[in-house]
Amino acid sequence: MKSYAAAFSPLFHPFRSRRASLFFIVTTLIAFPAFAADDVQQVSENPKALIKRAEKLFRRGDLTGAEAYFKRAVDARPNDAEAKLKLAYLYVKMRRLVEAYELSFPVVKADPKNAHASAVVGATLLSAGRFRDARLLFVNAIRHENDEALAWAGLGMLEFYENNIDESLKNLQEAVFYEPLEPDYLFVLAQVSARAEKYNDAAKAYEDFLRASRNEDDERRARIKGLINFLRFLGNKQSLYQTGGADRTEVKFDLVGNRPIIKLRVNGRPEPLNFVLDTGSGISVISDETARALKIKPITKGGMAKGIGGDGQFEIVYGFLRDVGIGDVVVRSVPVYIRKFHSDGKIHGYIGLSLISKFLTTVDYGAQTFTLQKRGSFVEPLNAATLSVPLRLTSSGFLSGEVQLEGIEEPLNFIVDTGASVSVISSDIATHNSMAPYAQEERMRVIGAAGITEDVPSFLLPKVTMGNHSRKSITAIALNLDLINEASGFEQAGILGGNFLKNYRMTFDFQNSKLTFVSVNTDPDKQE
Repeated sequence: MKSYAAAFSPLFHPFRSRRASLFFIVTTLIAFPAFAADDVQQVSENPKALIKRAEKLFRRGDLTGAEAYFKRAVDARPNDAEAKLKLAYLYVKMRRLVEAYELSFPVVKADPKNAHASAVVGATLLSAGRFRDARLLFVNAIRHENDEALAWAGLGMLEFYENNIDESLKNLQEAVFYEPLEPDYLFVLAQVSARAEKYNDAAKAYEDFLRASRNEDDERRARIKGLINFLRFLGNKQSLYQTGGADRTEVKFDLVGNRPIIKLRVNGRPEPLNFVLDTGSGISVISDETARALKIKPITKGGMAKGIGGDGQFEIVYGFLRDVGIGDVVVRSVPVYIRKFHSDGKIHGYIGLSLISKFLTTVDYGAQTFTLQKRGSFVEPLNAATLSVPLRLTSSGFLSGEVQLEGIEEPLNFIVDTGASVSVISSDIATHNSMAPYAQEERMRVIGAAGITEDVPSFLLPKVTMGNHSRKSITAIALNLDLINEASGFEQAGILGGNFLKNYRMTFDFQNSKLTFVSVNTDPDKQE
């Protein structure tokens, strides 16, 4: 078996506890109940008894307590592969990926036929964004043990990230078939079912998840129950995101703060509204003020979400638009979130990926035009200056691509976000030794879904590269991306924002998970 040691350089020690969403978050956090240290002493040093106790705590969501018992089991029997793999998988759940790899890789190296070992290493590499190696390990696991549920679940999520939704569902259904009471598999099956627009199936899978994970905290259960109600509402609709009007439309946009602001019409009203094109959001959002003005009532509510800025929380409110008009195109039956905006009131909403995903979508920052083109209609041929970059879909519905930063050897996953005015690097990347020379004295103010954050550190990155396109001297702020990575499913090291994207004409091919770049800024001092 090939060596995967290179997958974890010292740079990736930041893979420790990353979490949930760019613009808003509808995913949930696991509560860790208090665990008394002296309680550990009450269990025999018998490894099987220790593992049994650890598994009980693991199912309760007490990962810290489970870790203590798993570690004691490993200490009691250092050559016990089962104990090591269980502790390694716990570390995957805790996003302590380096420790997970160091425990599990020697097991699969010594015994390549150990299906569960292959699956655990695969899950570790998948969480780190090492897709090709993860796929090899999952396939190896299933080849030796067809009922290895973790491998089926891992393949399911891998296919989801690569936008192969039907194949993803099949693999996740296999995982649930072999382990029908595993909450993790039910949860991701629900996520992917919703993405496949199988809303009733998604609601049922979330209900099964709640039954299988009765010890989840009340706040998380409230969020999921609200989501189930909304999914049931959507499941009763004949079809969502129905496209009408012309096969192709092109509209001008205003570029304000490096963000494209597009005028559109909501519910047939003639007055135009200002919506930011936000590829960093999976679903569209409308301000609570605009919703009141248009008499758009909430469908249901679902607890509090986690987000960037302020106190880090905001209420989850689900809404529904009868139609949205952009130029000569109309999209009918559009789910939205309704929330308070922390800006000056000139922005009425955000256009999320789901609203435009049925079109070939072009954002031309040079001409400041936004084009929607139905599939099957004429597509302008690509020329030699065009670069196609593969994109992956995160669990939370964002688009992610590989980016290279000067001074860091390994490529990093960055979310492509037209709704962000400036690029972002994670706090962990910011503390890497190679970033120290690029720290700036200037501090910035960040407006997020949950409020405003002051005094954010900034960096002047010497070169940022995506595919074969590079830009020099790109400003980036450093943010804690724990919230983003909790929902992403695989590690995101930053956000590629408008101060990089504004130099290109970009075409999003959602069906084929590709983004094409053509440079519109020929300043030789800023590009290579």
